[in-house]
Amino acid sequence: MATDKTSAAASGYVQPEVDVRALTEVLDGEYAGIRDLVRTNLVAHASVLEEAEELGVDAYRERVRELVVDMAATGQTGMGFPAEYGGGGDVGASIAAFETLAFGDLSVLVKVGVQFGLFGGAILHLGTRRHHDAYLPDLITGELMGCFAMTETGHGSNVQALGTLAVYDAVTQEFVITTDGDQARKDYIGNAARHAELAVVFAQLEVDGTAEGVHAFVVPVRAGGEVVPGVQIEDDGRKMGLNGVDNGRIRFDGVRVPREALLNRFADVTAEGVYESSIENPDRRFFTMLGTLVQGRVSVGGAGVNAAKVALTIATKYAVRRRQFDAASDTEEQLLLDYGLHQRRLLPLLARTYALHFAQDVVRTQLHEVFSGIEDDAQARRLLESRAAGTKALGTWHATRVVQECREACGGAGYLAVNRFAALKSDSDIFTTFEGDNHILLQLVAKGLLTHYASEFEDLDQLGMVRHVTGLAVETVIEKTSAHKLLERVRDMLPGGDEWDQEAGLLDSEYQLAMLRYREEHMLAGVARRLKRGVDQKRNPGVVFSQVQDHVIAVAHAHVERLVLEAFVDKVRTQPEGGNKVALGLLCDLFALSTIEADRAWFMEHGRLTVQRSKAISREVNDLCRKVRPLAVDFADAWGIPPEMLRAPDLVG
Repeated sequence: MATDKTSAAASGYVQPEVDVRALTEVLDGEYAGIRDLVRTNLVAHASVLEEAEELGVDAYRERVRELVVDMAATGQTGMGFPAEYGGGGDVGASIAAFETLAFGDLSVLVKVGVQFGLFGGAILHLGTRRHHDAYLPDLITGELMGCFAMTETGHGSNVQALGTLAVYDAVTQEFVITTDGDQARKDYIGNAARHAELAVVFAQLEVDGTAEGVHAFVVPVRAGGEVVPGVQIEDDGRKMGLNGVDNGRIRFDGVRVPREALLNRFADVTAEGVYESSIENPDRRFFTMLGTLVQGRVSVGGAGVNAAKVALTIATKYAVRRRQFDAASDTEEQLLLDYGLHQRRLLPLLARTYALHFAQDVVRTQLHEVFSGIEDDAQARRLLESRAAGTKALGTWHATRVVQECREACGGAGYLAVNRFAALKSDSDIFTTFEGDNHILLQLVAKGLLTHYASEFEDLDQLGMVRHVTGLAVETVIEKTSAHKLLERVRDMLPGGDEWDQEAGLLDSEYQLAMLRYREEHMLAGVARRLKRGVDQKRNPGVVFSQVQDHVIAVAHAHVERLVLEAFVDKVRTQPEGGNKVALGLLCDLFALSTIEADRAWFMEHGRLTVQRSKAISREVNDLCRKVRPLAVDFADAWGIPPEMLRAPDLVG
């Protein structure tokens, strides 16, 4: 490394000093207290990391249930519920707690998510006082276990098409819940196979012969530990991972529940059998109902980012211990992290993890403001749903990529189960599918961009979206995006006029932001034009959409990456002057330039990168990697992962 230090000194670069404790405070933010509580609980129950491998499936499931109840007793899992029922009354804190829990065993994390996020969240957000009084106190303590029965074998992400039926019987004032064939079987339902006593069941409501759409019902599935009559439950069996969670399949054969079992915040059925709702439009009612469950997407996205932190911490610490080959010295082999290629493999991923952490901060804050009533209007909810969907997609894809790269970077030792990568890899892989397939979620993001979160946003399926977009001038679609107005100021911010992207400094954050804004706007215009052209040619709107679907995903991905960079730049700008701000600036530059570099073909195809400038960006990325290398362990330590959670004795000692 002597040559690197010499060249750095010659350029006037001074390596910043990182205050790890202060950086941890920045990362933990306003939720440092709840995060520390979770860390304490993780350490207290660290043995579960070994038990996950040593116990049989049944015993492991029971152990996970015990831990969930134990953690509930500390208040950690109930932060999002009202204080009057024993909760913490703080939605943001509940997300922060869940994110931090991802440092530990992920079966425990998912069991917590099912019990308190999905089941508990549905009772809280879709139910009313009668449901809250009946269920929340015991639910919050874990004494009452439940499950969230939405997904069906044949319908997946298409929730509006669910096949389970709930027919109202006005004579007995009951709903009759029935599984209409194997495709309507509830599947992959966490807590179902063993522990749930109640299920929140999503079903097609039928009242007096009229279909009223999907609604949610509280349905008993066990009493005294035994499955109740009319309910059939099968165990999904072993999975690729998360075998501490008892996923199962549920069928209902004419199960009767009282009229009050309908979670009736948005719609109700009178005793006489009259359907009532404050939201007249059925599509808007459906999307409003689902919108209250957005907390799950925010949670899973944050958990994915934190699982990536564990993998990166292990790989980084290993790379400053492990030596390989005589490269720069005649007396000892070189450390892995001193190799340029190893830096290239790990350090841009470290930078992206920091970027996604700060982007998660933004979406968590939005969630807290909407659900706390601080900023609760239709537009704020749509923006939250879009941002939550996009951040979840990028965060969980990132986790999958990071775990794989870090496993490889740890060689054969990384393949040993004792060094935790087996668990990280198998347990986190499903995150890309949890709470919505990532490609479907990015289509939701693109829909918002193309319709500018129009007032009729909830009413628009794919065909409706195409018709909406083609009814506007393409310029109107672009004009309404935030990216366009931001880009108009580029010439004021950067030198070079029309050649702004050739003249600006590579490390100018305004240049970096302008490049990502330009990409987003250009892609959005391209999608809008292609949609409009297809419909003008009288082609089927569904076919037109299908043929531009790859572009739809690309524009959504570009949009979210721009939001992620903005979050990182904003965070750096608000830091006090000093070593930590300089260090975070290095990471921010590395994230921005490696993102541009990764899509250099697009930027060159569209005239925004010359060959010379593209090469200059690659040189700058390499230089930033060299500057980040001495700080890498400090950056990893600042995440505050308890050493017991790393559990990689061969790799980090």
